[in-house]
Amino acid sequence: MKHSHDLTTGQLATHFRTLAVPAAIGMVFSTLYNVVDVFFAGLIGTDAQAGLAISFQAFFIFVTVGFGLGAAMTALVGNAIGRKNDEEASTVARQGVGFASLSAILLMLGAYLFAPALLNLISTDGAYREAGLRYMMVLIISLPSFVMAYGLNGILQATGDTVSMQRALIGAFFANLGLNPVLLFGIPGMFDGLGFNGIATATVISQTGVMVYIGRQLWRSGLCASDKFSAFLPDLRLYKLIFAQLLPTTFTMLVMYTAGFIVQIYLKEFGPSAVAAYGVALRVEQLFLLPVFGLTGALLPIASQNFGAGEAQRVRQALFTCWKFGWMLMFVACPILYFAAPVLMRSFTPDPAVIEIGVSYLRVDGFILPIYMMLFAINSFLQALKKPVWTLVIGIYRQAFGVAFFSYLYVFVFEFGVIGVWFGIATSVLSGFILSLLLAHHVSKPLIGGIMMLDVDQAKHGPLK
Repeated sequence: MKHSHDLTTGQLATHFRTLAVPAAIGMVFSTLYNVVDVFFAGLIGTDAQAGLAISFQAFFIFVTVGFGLGAAMTALVGNAIGRKNDEEASTVARQGVGFASLSAILLMLGAYLFAPALLNLISTDGAYREAGLRYMMVLIISLPSFVMAYGLNGILQATGDTVSMQRALIGAFFANLGLNPVLLFGIPGMFDGLGFNGIATATVISQTGVMVYIGRQLWRSGLCASDKFSAFLPDLRLYKLIFAQLLPTTFTMLVMYTAGFIVQIYLKEFGPSAVAAYGVALRVEQLFLLPVFGLTGALLPIASQNFGAGEAQRVRQALFTCWKFGWMLMFVACPILYFAAPVLMRSFTPDPAVIEIGVSYLRVDGFILPIYMMLFAINSFLQALKKPVWTLVIGIYRQAFGVAFFSYLYVFVFEFGVIGVWFGIATSVLSGFILSLLLAHHVSKPLIGGIMMLDVDQAKHGPLK
């Protein structure tokens, strides 16, 4: 078995650069991928952009299993690698492949059954709902590709390989960029085009390519190599272990997207322009969070391997190294987002109402980007310690209760209008960070001595028994 990186030795800063830079570059192209879809939807009109926003919101409810599986495989395989137990790592990885395949099939069936009801929940009758529903029915075909790609990439990340997904996402971006105009508008004299559904069809094709490439890279790594088909058949003990690890993370992601649903429910009171503005602004926001995603994504395999190796002090140091680099990046990103918000919104839509509402969101958001960074890092930290259930607790407070409660106060009690929704999000993020910091210290104390103070003797001897 070929391991890309041993993360239990060497400088942590070097490991972060090695892992985070390729991951961040891949995420740049992943976000640009979504930006391309928003841009071409904008050529059709505001209803198309609003339909895109609500359909993606519903679609990613189902993709959360892929996110959870990816995090679970990174933690479980990474811990085994940290213990230098290659056989255990390979066994868990092979079971992860089977688990991902079964999950993908079941999720696609569930999406076809429940997606229309989800869209009805977050939208009102009109052209944008109809457009979103048609788009969603095509997009569901890509669901197995998303779930499989995320799950298999989690195994690669456990070995320290973030380059493979980077290359896959770059390829998907260029494929999507070329396919969108062809499938949307067609080729004169040859093909009439599919209209709005052409954007979804481009996603199906390009994401299938991502899945195939990641699967190929995983097989070439030797981690899943076996000449026995039975090695991939379900082992109920390991399936239970994988499920126990992915379930809290999946629900955490589910709660995060539930927060999006809550926001959409509030925004539909302000019309399609508010819904479209939120969808566009989220894509802009993602561009500025890309370095954060890269950093916190790198933290998971680094902390996971070191926790498996019993290097308690390095686990804690990894969290603070992630925060340090994150604050350096946010010091540059936040002012740019605040002042460039109007230009960025105008790049996606000519609608003055959409631009005005989107700018208000981005300017509030600019103040809380560093808090997002620290929250994401704590989530990776807890996953590495195999305590993902606490990320769910934090998520339920911040992204379900917090968003709903504080947005209600600002919108209906204080009557701030649409900006009250943004204030509600910001308040839930700030209070959620305080909660997550306290919980992370409490949960990690018996394992590594906590994150606020670390006992020196314990740091030398690894996690407490």
